[in-house]
Amino acid sequence: MTPTRLQTALAALVIAGSGVLVTNTAEAAPPTTLQELVPQPAQVQPRPETFTLTPQAKIQLATQTARKPAELLAGILRKSTGYPLPITDKITGDGIVLTAGADQRTGPEGYQLDVTPNQVVIRANSTAGHFNGIATLRQLLPPKAEAPTKQPGPWQVPGASILDHPRYHHRGAMLDVSRHFFTPAQVKRYIDQIAAFKINYFHLHLSDDQGWRLEINSWPDLTKIGGSTEVGGRTGNLFYTQAEYKDIVAHAQSRGITTIPEFDMPGHTNAAQASYANLNCDNKKRPLYTGTEVGFSSLCINKDITYKFVEDVIKEVSAITPGPYLHIGGDEALSTPDADYTTFMNRVLPLIKKYGKTTIGWHEFVKTTTDTTTIPQFWGTTTTDANVAAAAKRGNKILMSPANKIYLDMKYSKDTKLGLDWAGLVEVKDAYSWNPGAYLNGVSEANVRGIEAPLWTETIKSSADIEYMAFPRLPVAAELGWSQPNIHNWDRFAPRLAAQAPRWKIQGVNFYPSPQVPWKR
Repeated sequence: MTPTRLQTALAALVIAGSGVLVTNTAEAAPPTTLQELVPQPAQVQPRPETFTLTPQAKIQLATQTARKPAELLAGILRKSTGYPLPITDKITGDGIVLTAGADQRTGPEGYQLDVTPNQVVIRANSTAGHFNGIATLRQLLPPKAEAPTKQPGPWQVPGASILDHPRYHHRGAMLDVSRHFFTPAQVKRYIDQIAAFKINYFHLHLSDDQGWRLEINSWPDLTKIGGSTEVGGRTGNLFYTQAEYKDIVAHAQSRGITTIPEFDMPGHTNAAQASYANLNCDNKKRPLYTGTEVGFSSLCINKDITYKFVEDVIKEVSAITPGPYLHIGGDEALSTPDADYTTFMNRVLPLIKKYGKTTIGWHEFVKTTTDTTTIPQFWGTTTTDANVAAAAKRGNKILMSPANKIYLDMKYSKDTKLGLDWAGLVEVKDAYSWNPGAYLNGVSEANVRGIEAPLWTETIKSSADIEYMAFPRLPVAAELGWSQPNIHNWDRFAPRLAAQAPRWKIQGVNFYPSPQVPWKR
């Protein structure tokens, strides 16, 4: 008997308990967006009928915790559909419904998404869960739903029941604005792009040898002098006012993302040392630096003014950062003797606590403390680090960012014009082919806080450059951080990643067309 269209469609989507989509190759229906989700949800069950968004549809709230996610969704879809999509507190029938009461298996950040002919219902027990559910709904809609201008319909969503939750709480992306400065609009553009893949932390690298990028009222020359140049020698007011920074932070919050500011110390500090002579042991200002070498700078460890400076920065930044974390850097302090490095950290780490924040730092700093609330971020290129393993054994949660796997500024191949290669060449499959919970000796799945994909900008000068290096590897990091490890399979992932191309083209994202990926036109 010839199968009906419904039977064929269902045969094409056999969803295993792991969430892996299995295709019946004999008589498979054409793929739908249900088979193109990144990150892959935990459980997906197809339903036979589709939902069509109409001009009369409303976004209906049964819980106020979903208001911000609803506003984000409406803002995206109003542009592409031209529909008014009012947000209402009344559940009136057809449309998109955001409500509480999700299955307890979804946890604090997960969601349930049910698509029927009349409604799309997203259930979640938190605002974060609703943001994550909306990220999935966006991918279930046609790619043109991401267009910045009105497009023709229909606006259909394939029938489905999805139950989803993340592998790790921390799924991050970092942008270095110190080597090259990026305007608030450029930073917001990147935040919008990472939010589409359930990234929930945005790490902003705000100081380095080449530039100090955030206004500190008590130390105005940090930006007047230290924020005046960048790699290559471009000059200007290359910094954020505190008002601009707060606006960036609020923009991230409106997309479910917590901002983590970083001020790198005691090394990577030439911009500060060029701004204030008394931060140097010889009381002489350093010349501004526009190169890319590292490890030559250090604050003066034994001067009290150093710690007044550090405390003032921590105090001001903490006051305008609602998130609980402050990143202290601590890497590549090659000009700071070990004893001085320990002295510095012993004085600075308590200051972060004093102002109500939790310390994150590049993993070197963890050798100076036994405080298990601090978070070491591993960026090494080996699978062994005794200090990180000891911290994990004590109870610290490790944030995984191995440079040879997930640094977005590494070249894809030797012919890549942008990026560096000191950690190796990292093609898309290389970025996917590792397990954050079983990568570092002595660091188990239970010891891992999550994953972050840093993007350093020695060679990155524009939004197009950011996008070329981040896409498609940022979605790789998102999947490694969200989806359970038994789902990870390159042969199944690559087509799902390929399906993002039409969305990126509509959004104007300058992605790298890796030859390893079977791109969808």
